[in-house]
Amino acid sequence: MANESRLCLVTGATGYIGGRLVPELLAQGHRVRCAVRSPERLRDHPWSGQIEVVRADLSDAEDARRALDGVDVAYYLIHALGSGRDFGETDRRTAETFAAAAEESGAGRVVYLGGLAPSGTGTVSEHLRSRGEVGQIMLSSGVPAVALRAAVVIGSGSVSFEMMRYLTERLPVMVTPRWVRSRIQPIAVRDALRYLVGCATLPPEVNRSFDIGGPDVLTYEEMMRRYAAVAGLRNRRIRPIGVLTPRLSSLWVGLVTPVPNGIARPLVDSLRHEVVCHEHDIAAYVPDPPEGLVGFDDAVRLALKRVGSGDVATRWSSASVPGAPSDPLPTDPDWAGGTLYTDLRESPVDATPEAVWRVIESIGGQNGWYSWPLAWAARGLFDRLVGGVGLRRGRRDPCHLRTGDSLDFWRVEELEPGRLLRLRAEMRLPGLAWLDLSVDQRDGRTWFRQRALFHPRGLPGQLYWWGVRPFHGIVFGRMQHNIRRAAEARTDCARGPRTPTLGG
Repeated sequence: MANESRLCLVTGATGYIGGRLVPELLAQGHRVRCAVRSPERLRDHPWSGQIEVVRADLSDAEDARRALDGVDVAYYLIHALGSGRDFGETDRRTAETFAAAAEESGAGRVVYLGGLAPSGTGTVSEHLRSRGEVGQIMLSSGVPAVALRAAVVIGSGSVSFEMMRYLTERLPVMVTPRWVRSRIQPIAVRDALRYLVGCATLPPEVNRSFDIGGPDVLTYEEMMRRYAAVAGLRNRRIRPIGVLTPRLSSLWVGLVTPVPNGIARPLVDSLRHEVVCHEHDIAAYVPDPPEGLVGFDDAVRLALKRVGSGDVATRWSSASVPGAPSDPLPTDPDWAGGTLYTDLRESPVDATPEAVWRVIESIGGQNGWYSWPLAWAARGLFDRLVGGVGLRRGRRDPCHLRTGDSLDFWRVEELEPGRLLRLRAEMRLPGLAWLDLSVDQRDGRTWFRQRALFHPRGLPGQLYWWGVRPFHGIVFGRMQHNIRRAAEARTDCARGPRTPTLGG
């Protein structure tokens, strides 16, 4: 029974959970159909060729019936959060339309992921009230349904996680609302997905809600402190006060983080509630893994695992295929995944790609960096004064590089001969930095592309970036100009030392 293939409809496949659920269902042998308003948004996913895609507006009854035709399991992962003040009404109408269509089409089961509600009978936030209402609509639809209820989902791209990430990384000292003392039971995204996939094979008589959460119950303050510890940041100083209303809190979050205010405000309003699981009945149907549920610290570590590892630049600069549910996806919002500052410069070159590549591959060491020499020398000297490697390492070979080579205060992290040189900074920095130098041909012309990337660590990293940014035009701008000029002059290592090396 558990291994039987089912046709699963995934709604919200361009969203955070939906985009991660599809490959998990495929891995279990299920067939997947995605219902989306804009199918083109799924094209960048590696699994796009393995699914059926239906263009549908699920608030339209006919579209919903067409999407649900022949479906064994329908995952309802649509929320109108961020669409305006009436998001609750929009959620209700769309859920009623979908539930009626599921019954009419004979769907085998509906699975919904909603929010964990506080205990007691007090007034809840509009966000949690709407999630609970949608869950009840699905459970009353006449189709066997499951409503999973989760609090904060921990994984890169999750709105709740991103909000916590930005607050913790950007503010070493915080004056916060009292809701930072509310108790929360977060769940790792991989555990949430495991429950969602497991619900595809539940017995037809199961029609109820289940609370799902990880093994840790923490206050929001404890979550921020433990995030800081895992991320290698100094302990955060947090002082809760009572005068910050949910509205003022959301404005504060909007000022500090890139999370849109229309999303931040309902979430912040929900944080005043204590959201802890009341039961763990789901384990009777989807047993806990032998190693146990993922704890908060491990969940954060998984969400940040590419930050500081060898392939982080690949994750950000090449839009690589994510290897785990906690990795970012191409469809995640632009503001998700942490702060990444970019200085991008691109220009056509009147030279062959081979000539440009020869200049790129022989950069650094005695050949110099093709820009303001005094600035590079000063940066190297400063790095040595603070215990860094400075510029003294030079390079192994004056003309050729290999992956792993040291190059002054850089390291060759990736090398695609004739196309890409990616350098990772090893100088002392309050963050992580890379420099990409690449060449390609488009429209019959050679193009040289230069990109500097910086992932700041905490507030010092933010201040560092904005402190050096005014000099980028001089340093990186001249580098772009001089590399192009050297290539056009067909400067070649085989001819001996260059002439236009460090010039301005």
